[in-house]
Amino acid sequence: MSVVKRLVVLASFFVLFTVTVSAVEIESRFAKFGEVKIHYQNRGKGDQALVFVHGWTCNSDFWRAQMNDFGSLHLIAIDLAGHGKSDKPQIAYTMEYFARSIEAVLIDAKVKRAVLVGHSMGTPVVRQFYRLFPEKTAGLVIVDGALRMMFPKEQVDQFMEPMKADYKAAAPGIVDGMVAPMKDEKLKGEVKTAMLSTPDFVALSAMENMFDPSVYQTDTIKVPVLAVLAKSPFWPPDTETFLRSLAPNLQYVEWDGVSHFLMMEKPAEFDQTVDGFLSKNKLLGK
Repeated sequence: MSVVKRLVVLASFFVLFTVTVSAVEIESRFAKFGEVKIHYQNRGKGDQALVFVHGWTCNSDFWRAQMNDFGSLHLIAIDLAGHGKSDKPQIAYTMEYFARSIEAVLIDAKVKRAVLVGHSMGTPVVRQFYRLFPEKTAGLVIVDGALRMMFPKEQVDQFMEPMKADYKAAAPGIVDGMVAPMKDEKLKGEVKTAMLSTPDFVALSAMENMFDPSVYQTDTIKVPVLAVLAKSPFWPPDTETFLRSLAPNLQYVEWDGVSHFLMMEKPAEFDQTVDGFLSKNKLLGK
């Protein structure tokens, strides 16, 4: 066999091996949280991890691109209670409940410290996790999520009124508004289908508790924080200033031409931004 043919065979074997490893290295696991089972996807090992927390009515698959990136880091993507493959009890889905369920996952995965990445509703969830478990929090990544009340209570009540009256009729319009800017129609359809599959009692409780003013106290975040936001009228002009008042060690970026689901639309750019943040702050062994 010529040298060229040997190299071709070797290269083919390497590609096959890489694809095979990538396909089997993400494990599906369940952690016990009281009487509830919390599903999570796990890749790698180690007592430090990069943990992905999805948004309202979403699930761990929204991080599928990220779970196949970041080299040798220990990666975890969680299905919050009531979402994805996790149990769906009839309870109050508070941000604290979600945060404590994350700790159950970290215990199950033998993780002592983590950088938590929270998309949308996942932002106040990981913020609550930091309040409860600061010693387990190495850093936070905000992905188009809020750390303050964006609307007065009266406006929130008006917004939720049709949802409470008939969730199945109101939900498609709300989700359509969230995915409207997405250019990839296939991705848009996948996101919409996943979000509308979440039970109505979960969606309503999570939404209501996401607007609880007590979640948005202005205590200082002392760990490094990265904020990646989609540029839109939704974010007030003082958003960066406000976030810096909470998090002195803040890296802040806004992206044009993306929707609320920016990590799915521009996964390579998003992952590079997160990786740079980890390296800059020497987090997770970077």
